[in-house]
Amino acid sequence: MSEQTYTVAGMTCEHCVRSVTEEIGGIDGVTGVVVDLPAGTVTVSGSRDIDVADVRGAVEEAGYELTA
Repeated sequence: MSEQTYTVAGMTCEHCVRSVTEEIGGIDGVTGVVVDLPAGTVTVSGSRDIDVADVRGAVEEAGYELTA
């Protein structure tokens, strides 16, 4: 099991949270997504190591930017 926290730019509301959660949740192996809107972070849990490129692609698909 792995867990990683990323910084996401541009999230401002609950719609943003839902979009990011849905996109990242669709990555194979992801078992949990927790978005902290005030902090601008997302914590991704997985049954395996999740490639940062997959997370970045999902965040961009939702319309936001992975900054760290």
